[in-house]
Amino acid sequence: MTHQPRKRFGQNFLHDSAIINNILAHAHPAAGEHWVEIGPGLGALTKPLLDSGIRLDVVELDRDLVARLQKQYAGRAELTIHSADALTFDFAALAQPGEKLRVIGNLPYNISTPLMFHLVENTRCIEDMHFMLQKEVVERICAEPGGKQYGRLSVMMQYFCETEALFDVPPESFDPAPKVMSAIVRLAPHAQAPVDVANFRNFSQLVGQAFTQRRKTIRNSLKGLVGPELFERLDIDANLRAESISLAEFARLANHADFQAENP
Repeated sequence: MTHQPRKRFGQNFLHDSAIINNILAHAHPAAGEHWVEIGPGLGALTKPLLDSGIRLDVVELDRDLVARLQKQYAGRAELTIHSADALTFDFAALAQPGEKLRVIGNLPYNISTPLMFHLVENTRCIEDMHFMLQKEVVERICAEPGGKQYGRLSVMMQYFCETEALFDVPPESFDPAPKVMSAIVRLAPHAQAPVDVANFRNFSQLVGQAFTQRRKTIRNSLKGLVGPELFERLDIDANLRAESISLAEFARLANHADFQAENP
């Protein structure tokens, strides 16, 4: 049974056995664990994951692939197949009380960022996540302050998770081959946030506003939220650009910014 990859679903199917083995070697699935695979596609990771003795839920949007998986894995009680959109799927509902899920997937690149933000809303029930992403996105997630890759995605993902770029994956590892290099990233939710944030919504708004116009200094990009005297009191150089401001500094700014003045 063949399946024609669908561009609207961002389908690029992994087929390189060496890459598959490398992913599993880094992820270390262990018998008895509860895993969730997003976008199993043709099952390149699904079978070796099941062979490791885990309990597995897979979430697949393409109904043709759902039917294929149901036929291929009929009778496998340790596998549950969900025909659903991962962007709206309730991942927390899969976890039993006190249980932590391990999440893995070759994420469609066109929805990877909103999907990761959806997942981090459920970090209380997630042990870790291993994702195949566009290499540029992995670099942005793991970037340190001071570089051009550092941005809103870096700050927000590092607030929620410890991030680690594992290894690159070349285009020829997929069918069809994408036009970009890919990479594997590990995201491990923090047991406790690395910085104190009094109001997460305010923090998210301030970080987003700071990076909206990257070329501006934060004195100008945060005008209306942060006055000159606050920069001085917090010992943060107002002439820096957002790309030079650390997670801890963004948290301090958000905790003291005047959000009432911005949103009367």
